[in-house]
Amino acid sequence: MSEAFDLIVIGAGSGGVRAARLAATYGARVAIVEEYRVGGTCVIRGCVPKKLFVYASRFSDMFESAGSFGWTVDAKFDWPTLVANKDKEIARLEAAYVAALEKPGVGVIRDRAILTGRNRVELVKSGRVLEAKTILLATGGHPYIPDVPGKELGITSNEAFHLEKLPHSILIEGGGYVAVEFATVFAGLGVDTTIVYRGDCVLRGFDADLRQGVSVGLQERGIRLIYETNVRGLRKSGDDIVVSFGDEVDAPFGAVMFATGRNANVSGYGLDVAGVELTSGGHIAVDEYSRTSNPSIYAVGDVTGRSQLTPVAIREGAAFAETAFNNNPVAVDHSMIGTAVFSEPEVASIGLTEAEATTHGDIDVYLTRFRPMINTLSTKSERMMLKLVTLANGGRVLGCHILGPSAAEMIQLVAIPIGMGATKADFDRAMAMHPTAGEELVTFRAPTYTYRSGRKQI
Repeated sequence: MSEAFDLIVIGAGSGGVRAARLAATYGARVAIVEEYRVGGTCVIRGCVPKKLFVYASRFSDMFESAGSFGWTVDAKFDWPTLVANKDKEIARLEAAYVAALEKPGVGVIRDRAILTGRNRVELVKSGRVLEAKTILLATGGHPYIPDVPGKELGITSNEAFHLEKLPHSILIEGGGYVAVEFATVFAGLGVDTTIVYRGDCVLRGFDADLRQGVSVGLQERGIRLIYETNVRGLRKSGDDIVVSFGDEVDAPFGAVMFATGRNANVSGYGLDVAGVELTSGGHIAVDEYSRTSNPSIYAVGDVTGRSQLTPVAIREGAAFAETAFNNNPVAVDHSMIGTAVFSEPEVASIGLTEAEATTHGDIDVYLTRFRPMINTLSTKSERMMLKLVTLANGGRVLGCHILGPSAAEMIQLVAIPIGMGATKADFDRAMAMHPTAGEELVTFRAPTYTYRSGRKQI
């Protein structure tokens, strides 16, 4: 005999949790099914532990500069202590997520759910059968591992959070967020770090000046960058792993990490049985209200492939609850999403890149580079970059791109006026706060260069 609910959520990550909580507050009887841990990729093995590791890796930079400010530092790093403290914090957050679900009456079920009909779910371990008028798929994604010989010798970001000890060296394959951030972490903790990427520069899709700035910054920290080749195979040699590259070169490393993208978790959930269609890219196809090809089943978060960012999943989950359980149809606007890469140097961006903006007509570009104030007493040469891209003659701000300390914090605030359609004149009206890096965004006097009729003019 089946158990009846108003809503069954499959996957207790950021999107699923937010949807379940809100639906329950609107009076729905809700069950959320999670086969691993509550919190999803972000809380358990993504954003949160990653940021904690980034903080740990940044101490080496601070210790390096401390002498210039009169400090004498004798520091020693202990990897097991970091991992243990990280695990403690993740456990605390998971418990908080569970409590937040249970408070409005959401039933938390630790099992794997498989769709056995258009409105029916079966739990693998317990054999229970659940039915609901509405089902939400929030199953997230998983790291993609290239199908190369010896791939089992490599790790992904999942395993990187639980290494028993730091390797003496590591090769990271990939050029996106995960690759760049973990390269920063490992290098900052003293690991000899190399990135290999099939493209010609890291962070594809970001503004070109940001990409070049990150590339230079990584190399200044001793991270080797190998472009336009890839890993063809791995083999064990003593305690090391020998990597065979596409350019016929072999080299040993203490560890190899694949950061080659993520695939949606769509296999083994009975999607075909429930009439849920996929896109050509292997994600669940949804409309503007996150409804799938089965009108009683919705999907949010990474599994839809719209934007693999935690705040987006949360917003989609909230919009779903409003639409399905509060008689308030809400469609999420995915056109203006800020993003950050917690590398060293840190990168953050919102809106159009310079190249994208040139297709929107005549534009002005305001650009500045300078040493951040914290570096002026030291020998560190790292420079910040701030860029505004606007419509011509002081028009609407189309994009903002920042490289350097606190870039993400600045972009989070800049996202507000840009989302409101602010112009360059609006930015100019803001009084500068000195001495800050952010003041540069409101003190640009004239464009650094312009584009007129598609041609760059300096």
